[in-house]
Amino acid sequence: MNWFLLLFSVFVLPANAETLKVGSKRFTESYILGEVIVRAAGDATHRPGLGNTGILVAALKSGLIDLYPEYTGTIAREILKLDGHPALEELHRALAPLGFGAAVPLGFNNSYALAMREERAQLIGVRSLGDLAKHPALKFGLSQEFIGRADGWPGLKAAYGLPFATPSGLDHGLAYEAIAAGRIDVMDIYTTDAKIERFGLRSLEDDRKFFPRYDAVLLYRLEVPKRFPEAWARLQKLERRIDERTMIRLNAAAELQGRSFAEAAALLDSGSVQKTERKFLAVLFGPDFWRLTSEHLLLVFVSLAASIAVGIPLGILSQKVKAMTQVVLGVVGMIQTIPALALFAFLIALLGAIGTVPALIALFLYALLPIVRGTHAGLEGVGKGMRQAALALGLTDWERLKLVEIPLAMPSILSGIKTSAVINVGAATIAAFVGAGGYGERIVSGLALNDGATLLAGAIPAAALALLVQGVFELGERRFGWMARAGLRSQV
Repeated sequence: MNWFLLLFSVFVLPANAETLKVGSKRFTESYILGEVIVRAAGDATHRPGLGNTGILVAALKSGLIDLYPEYTGTIAREILKLDGHPALEELHRALAPLGFGAAVPLGFNNSYALAMREERAQLIGVRSLGDLAKHPALKFGLSQEFIGRADGWPGLKAAYGLPFATPSGLDHGLAYEAIAAGRIDVMDIYTTDAKIERFGLRSLEDDRKFFPRYDAVLLYRLEVPKRFPEAWARLQKLERRIDERTMIRLNAAAELQGRSFAEAAALLDSGSVQKTERKFLAVLFGPDFWRLTSEHLLLVFVSLAASIAVGIPLGILSQKVKAMTQVVLGVVGMIQTIPALALFAFLIALLGAIGTVPALIALFLYALLPIVRGTHAGLEGVGKGMRQAALALGLTDWERLKLVEIPLAMPSILSGIKTSAVINVGAATIAAFVGAGGYGERIVSGLALNDGATLLAGAIPAAALALLVQGVFELGERRFGWMARAGLRSQV
C-alpha cells in the first residue's frame, strides 16, 4: 500500500498542501469564474470541470477543493432543499452545520430559462413557458443537470403542467448546435450565455416566476478565511465586480472568440488581452500536457496492477475449483455491464469522495474480466498430456501449476492483460467527469466550448497511448512466450 500512497502523493496531491484549491463546474461560465478566482487569490490552483453540483459539494466535503463559484438558487434548492428566496445571510447560516459558507456576491444573476429559435417561437406563437403546454409535439433538448434538479425540469413541469415526457439528456454546449440545426425546439439556457444572441434564441418568459434568482457567490469551506487570510482578503475585492453584461462578455470571449478560459478571465482586469492563436499543436502540447499525461498513466497502470494482482488468482480459482467457475466469471462479467458513470456515481456515494480514489477502484473493477477470462482460458487450454507428464515427474500440484500450466497459459494471460490495459486507457478519459484528471479533462473542456481542437487534444493522446500500450504488450507477448517455452523445456 505504501507504493500506492507514494504515487498518489506525487501525481495527484498538490505540491503545497496550503495552496488554496479552487474548483469549477463543467460549463463555460464556471470555468472562467474559476480562473477569475485563481487570478484574484494569487497563490491558488484550479481543478476545472469537476462535474455537477453533487460532485462539487462532495469535493468540498472531502477537502479536494476549498471553494468554488456557485449560485444562490442552486444553494437554496439543490444543496439545502429550501423553498422561497432566502437571502445570502440566511444561506450562510444554513450552510454552517455542513462546514460550508457562502459569501462574496460577484454582482450578477445567472438564472435558468428555456429558449427557442426566434423564428420558430414567432411562427407558433410561443412567448412564455405557459405557452409550451399548447404545443405537445415540441422536441426538448435539456442538459443532464437541469433534468435532475428539483429547480429544473421536474419542478418546472409540475408548476406549468407541461404535457411532455422527460427528454434524454443533451450536453449544454451541443444543445446550441442541435437547436440551430432544428433537431430540437426547446433547450435550457443560462441567462448570461454568450450564444443566445448569436443563435437567435428567444428566452421564454417565466410568467409564474418559477425560477429563483441565481446570484453568483463563493461557496467555501468555513476554515478557508483562517487558513488563507491573505487570499481571502483578496477574494473579497471581487464583490460586485462582475455585472451581467461583463459576464456575457467574458463568456463570449471563450465561446465565440476562441480565447482560453484564462485569457477570458484576464479580460476582467485589463479590458483587453492579447489573444493567443489556438493552433492545434499548441493546444495539444500545452502547459497542462505533462500533468494530464501523468494523471492518465497513474489511473491506467495503478488500476491495472491491482487488477493483475487480483484477476490472475481469480482466474486460477475459477479453473481449479469447478464449483466457483460460474460464480467468478459471472460476477466479473456483471461488473463489466455497469455503465461507467453509474459505477462512478455509486462509488462516490459509497466512499463520500470524488477524484482519483473512486476512479482507480472503478478502473480496477473494469479491468478484471479480460484478465480473469484470459487466465481461465489459458489454463483450460493446457493439454491433458502435459499435466500427466508433470505428474509422472513427481511434481506437486503447486509445482505443476507454477512450472507447467502457468507458463503454457501465459500467452492467453498476457492477452487478457493487454486487453484490460487498452480498455483502461479509454475508460480513464471518463474519470475526468468525477474530477480525476487525465486526458478526459480536455475532452470535457472541449465539450463545454464546442471546441474541436481541445476535444482532439484530449482524444488523440488517449488514442495514441492505447496504440502504444497495445504495441508494447504484443512485443511482450512474443518475447515472454518464447522465454516461457524455453524455461518449460529446461524444467522438463
